[in-house]
Amino acid sequence: MMRPQEMIAIKRDGGELSREQIEGFIDGVCDGSWADYQISAFLMAMFTRGLSEDEQNALTNAMLHSGDVLDLASIDLPKADKHSTGGVGDKTSLIIAPAVAACGVAVPMISGRGLGHTGGTLDKLESIPGYRINLSNDEFRSVLDKCGFAMTGQTDQIVPADKKLYALRDATATVPYIPLIVASIMSKKLAEGLDALILDVKTGSGAFMTNPDDAVYLARAMVRTGKEFGVRTQAIVSDMDQPLGRFVGNACEVFECLNILRGEDDERSADLKQLSVELSARMLILTGVEADIDIAKKRIEDAITIGAAYEKFEQNCYEQGGEKEFCRSPKQLLDSTLDEFIIRADKDGYVSTVDALAIGEAVVSIGGGRRLTEDSIDHGVGYSCEVKIGNEVRYGDVLGVLYCRGKDQAKSVSEKLNAAYRIDEQPTSKPELIKAVIDA
Repeated sequence: MMRPQEMIAIKRDGGELSREQIEGFIDGVCDGSWADYQISAFLMAMFTRGLSEDEQNALTNAMLHSGDVLDLASIDLPKADKHSTGGVGDKTSLIIAPAVAACGVAVPMISGRGLGHTGGTLDKLESIPGYRINLSNDEFRSVLDKCGFAMTGQTDQIVPADKKLYALRDATATVPYIPLIVASIMSKKLAEGLDALILDVKTGSGAFMTNPDDAVYLARAMVRTGKEFGVRTQAIVSDMDQPLGRFVGNACEVFECLNILRGEDDERSADLKQLSVELSARMLILTGVEADIDIAKKRIEDAITIGAAYEKFEQNCYEQGGEKEFCRSPKQLLDSTLDEFIIRADKDGYVSTVDALAIGEAVVSIGGGRRLTEDSIDHGVGYSCEVKIGNEVRYGDVLGVLYCRGKDQAKSVSEKLNAAYRIDEQPTSKPELIKAVIDA
């Protein structure tokens, strides 16, 4: 076995690593034979010298097999999942999973927590009293078999190499490198035992990839990787220049999704519903359940309209320990003790900017998200986006409502929230929600 120093030197000098060498590196990460400083040096060498597509695939494969790969062969349904690169108000998983399950596709969803201004699916689900997000592999299979979808966090048995590598990437400023991003995301998704995967790559002020060209590049890299590993994969590049849907914040986002599943939504959630239907329909296409995208969309819309998707969500909530009365009466999720602080238009005109990053950061700063992984979450606080880009407003109209705990919290973010909006005299066109569809 080659020593860590020798492998670091190969990559430092611009050489290409073999599959066996990369597997040895991941073995060393997992068994502790590589010290943190050696792993960090190796990551920096990868970051500065680059990885070929063969090296990227070898790294993905080694990370994938650093732990368990779920065996879902006993579930006699096509299996598909969705992954989003994250954004503000990005809550589509809570609609997609039950809607797709209602159409006969099993959705094994291993999700993450929020960090920074982007929210996490697990934090949202924990807004439901009793809901368990730490399932064993056997429990995960059982829930999936019973109701068609299951949601859990990453366990120590699934891609254990990624947890160590990501912590060191974060500490060494090597996170924003696409081959390492691809290996991290795709190894975890491939470990789910999928037939198909749809990717939602966000771009805009509230996204990790603010530049649309970078988002397309990342999407193409992940689609190629998925196909290389035998998983039918497609990506959508979607807009994140404004928050998705109406609400930002954990409990209120679950409330919004339940309203959609119960047919009680309104125009302020139209973009959330549109994107959820689009992604869900493409999962039906990728699994071969439907062949035509318009028919697939209609099938998803029907599953929501007739309540089949809601029934799946309620069943899943029961199977994972959640209290079903919160599904039946979503308003119970909202904390009535919160104070409301209203953001109003300071002039007549047309909304041209709703800064997703600023709104996301404001919610984090009052406890609705994490700055550090060990931070606790206040599931109740949040923000309601009452207008979208392109809307006409008059002086004094409500632009948004902050739900917070006391005047001090409101004062701390009021300037940021007011600055998140720009109102112009001339009409502004609404941004295109779906910017690209990537097949290869």
